Amino acid sequence: MGNDLADVLVVGAGPTGLVLACDLARRGAAVRIVDRSPAPPRTSRAKGPNARSLEILDDLGVADEVLAAGSDPLPMLKYRDRLPVAETDPWADSAPSPDAPYDRGRLIAQWRLEEILRDRLAGYGVRVELGREVVGLTEAADGRHVDVTFAEDRTERVRYVVGCDGAHSSVRKLLGIGFEGTTAEDQVMVCGDVDLAEGALDRTRWHQWFDEDGAVMLCPIPGTRTGWWFQAGPERDGRGHPLAPTADGFRRLLARHTALPGRALTRAELLSTYRVNVRMADRFRAGRVFLAGDAAHVHAVAGGLGMNTGIQDAFNLGWKLGLVLAGHAGAELLDTYEEERLPVATRTLDLTSERLRATLEAIRRPGGGLDAAITLDTTGLGVGYRWSSLARAHDEAPRPDETPRPNETPRPGDGLPGSPQPGDRAPDAPCVDAATGARTRLHRVFAGPRTTVLGFGPGSAAVLREVAAAYGDTGVRTCRVYAPYEGGARSGPGTAVVDDEGHAAAAYGTGTSDDRDTETDTDTDTDTDTGTRTGTDTATGTVIVVRPDHHLGLSAPADDAGSVHAYLRRLHGAGRPRNGSPALVDAARKG
Repeated sequence: MGNDLADVLVVGAGPTGLVLACDLARRGAAVRIVDRSPAPPRTSRAKGPNARSLEILDDLGVADEVLAAGSDPLPMLKYRDRLPVAETDPWADSAPSPDAPYDRGRLIAQWRLEEILRDRLAGYGVRVELGREVVGLTEAADGRHVDVTFAEDRTERVRYVVGCDGAHSSVRKLLGIGFEGTTAEDQVMVCGDVDLAEGALDRTRWHQWFDEDGAVMLCPIPGTRTGWWFQAGPERDGRGHPLAPTADGFRRLLARHTALPGRALTRAELLSTYRVNVRMADRFRAGRVFLAGDAAHVHAVAGGLGMNTGIQDAFNLGWKLGLVLAGHAGAELLDTYEEERLPVATRTLDLTSERLRATLEAIRRPGGGLDAAITLDTTGLGVGYRWSSLARAHDEAPRPDETPRPNETPRPGDGLPGSPQPGDRAPDAPCVDAATGARTRLHRVFAGPRTTVLGFGPGSAAVLREVAAAYGDTGVRTCRVYAPYEGGARSGPGTAVVDDEGHAAAAYGTGTSDDRDTETDTDTDTDTDTGTRTGTDTATGTVIVVRPDHHLGLSAPADDAGSVHAYLRRLHGAGRPRNGSPALVDAARKG
């Protein structure tokens, strides 16, 4: 039995596990991460983070490196009978906006993304323990720890375990959790990383050959000179059964469907066969053990949401584990992981199956291609948790009995027009640092492992002072958002920014600078639905609590300090530091 009691053991060192380990490590948690592979897995199937995952990677401090190592999504050149018939750029009409500076994902090999995340994790003194396979899990009778047995017949004790070990998860199987769903045996694809002769194809395009008797897709791998992602319908034997992928088989497929000779393919590795599986775990938690990523849900590749949904699982769970381990929140906070993420997984299974059907229909016609899988839903920016017990109007108490079952939940990502509601993703907005005059944005203010309390309007100043006094540096930051017409010293506790172009007020529905000509105006508006004074009312203002995962927890008028304090108590206790609590080790980044 090992002597050191780790806070969290992460099983599986893919993107999901690495994001979770990074988030926990920067919170000062004693985290370990193991993988049964003897060397870092070199997996390349996932083609990169979507827009929402880029925001998460930005928060973790690695987005710039990911952007530099990858490329923008490419226009798609479609062929029929070896001839080009259409070209489509799914992102041609998309552009960054003030509330979402990442309007599209990034192409990057999964193994390269994992390298970047491993380097980030090593900066916290944590390294992946390779060649370690979990073969047993036993939760202690007192419910305070889990005994983990490894294949080398060694048992070690940890407080929590998170299985991020893929669709064939050992953790899930050891827990006896069901993984119900379907496998479409007739929907098969062979995949691999290949090298093509230099100059064989234009590397500024994603080439897609769709014929009546098969298909080949070739997308250039960023950061390589001759590397390509290869996907194709498989070769089949005389009985119609798919053959296993081989380099020679890839050459035959290339010659059959494209104008390239088979010899143009000079190398093939990471060969695999993909079948469409649509499955989800019965539950995402068993006591002190959790499931995340493919261990909890698998679905069609259409829309590229597999890795991304796992990254977003990790970002939802990390801050909750961190607050419970620090002694600020009660263990019941961990119940909200399944409450929030299981309905999202349900919706993702439906969405990807729907996009797969649309894609299969599109490619029957000349000019159809993988662009049929891409919609605004696949950016991840619309995913929220309005049904969650952590998302409440200022005058409501949590009612856990109202949590919907997965098949009854509102559809994450559908959203409603107007201002963001509790549970929604917190919008970004460009602004100016009030202290330095430097350009910044709200997501930079949110960055790092803390809850943020935003104050709009002069009336919010008193609440921000109370929050700063109560919580200090125990995981809560305050930020006063000044309208440009507000004069004065622009000082107080915490951070202060100037909403010089009105984007923050517009994004959060608190009014815009155009509502006021001078700071002495006293006109007020009333929201007829809530009776709350909004927009031009400088006597009250608005206070918004933003969770560490950039989702709104609470929006309240500034004269309702009680709701703000009640919400913060649920996440951070009464605000008094506790001896022995892990310290936050990652300060908010400015910029």
